[in-house]
Amino acid sequence: MQVNGKNFQTIWVHPEDNRIIQVIDQRKLPFEFQIVDLNSSDDAFEAIRNMTVRGAPLIGVTGAYGIYLGLLKSNSSNWQDTLKDLAEYLKTARPTAVNLAILIDEIMIGLLSCPTLETAIELALWEADRLKDREIKWSEAIGEYGCQLIEEISRTNNGRVINILTHCNAGWLACIDWGTATAPIYKAFRKGIPVHVWVDETRPRNQGARLTAWELSHEGVPHTVIPDNAGGHLMQHGLVDLCIVGSDRTTSTGDVANKIGTYLKALAAFDNKVPFYVALPSSTIDFTMEDGISQIPIEQRDGEEVSHLEGELEDGTIAKMRIINPKSPVANYGFDVTPARYVTGLITERGICQANKESIVKLFPER
Repeated sequence: MQVNGKNFQTIWVHPEDNRIIQVIDQRKLPFEFQIVDLNSSDDAFEAIRNMTVRGAPLIGVTGAYGIYLGLLKSNSSNWQDTLKDLAEYLKTARPTAVNLAILIDEIMIGLLSCPTLETAIELALWEADRLKDREIKWSEAIGEYGCQLIEEISRTNNGRVINILTHCNAGWLACIDWGTATAPIYKAFRKGIPVHVWVDETRPRNQGARLTAWELSHEGVPHTVIPDNAGGHLMQHGLVDLCIVGSDRTTSTGDVANKIGTYLKALAAFDNKVPFYVALPSSTIDFTMEDGISQIPIEQRDGEEVSHLEGELEDGTIAKMRIINPKSPVANYGFDVTPARYVTGLITERGICQANKESIVKLFPER
């Protein structure tokens, strides 16, 4: 996707040194565009934990590259034991997004059968590159299927501007390229379908206001940033045609864990008969879970994300300031779970299905 007219992805191997993995520092956006070098598995862990990289697909791929970086520094005498410990360590960086565990488990299958550390290192890099390319391919396929929904709504409404509401950032920054929730929007926009995006600010980290709006502006997609609590009002007044959000973990029965506040948007959409779709690759589906509310671990993050706000001052200085009473305690739940009954459908790389076990298994019978 585009940054100042130049194509970028969110993670790549350093073009001059394949022992270094490079990522866009998403903590700095939209105020600064910085590239960070990952030189070790600890660097990959910390980048995931502190949200230098974020978004379920990107977290998973970063974890895969973290395995590769860890092997580079392993001792040849006990590298397999080190590898097992490394895999479990990296999985703990972010507990809710299931892609991290799924991709690490997938890359481990081949590595543990390698005869030497050297062959394991070579395979780890190849596998991490493969998983990255697969996520990009899946995101683009999600875009194609989701674009068909937007196109149909456009035809039904005689070609008027279609208003789409998003929550958090499920764009190319979160998914290496294209995105999940944004991929259908980008595809529709490039086909000339008139679209406009309502961008939830997404407190407390403001991934919508800071990241989704930044993405859309670089692609030239019309959009408007709104407070999180404005979505229901817009739906009541017929100003939203379609909601598309991403997912950090979806159960085999269609319950969806996504950024905190998604559940409230789903309730408002249900009440106002607005279609509510979740866009996700199959690497985000946890086929071992059936009840999202009781089974999906919900990450609780540092209270400073709520008590403080970061922004750009008029002189261009980036500053962080406290915005609440210093004596008040803070609860910071990172995600909530939207029950399947409020989800119109799931947009996957294999097509669109209903949010229930029968429909999901029909698309992914091998799982």
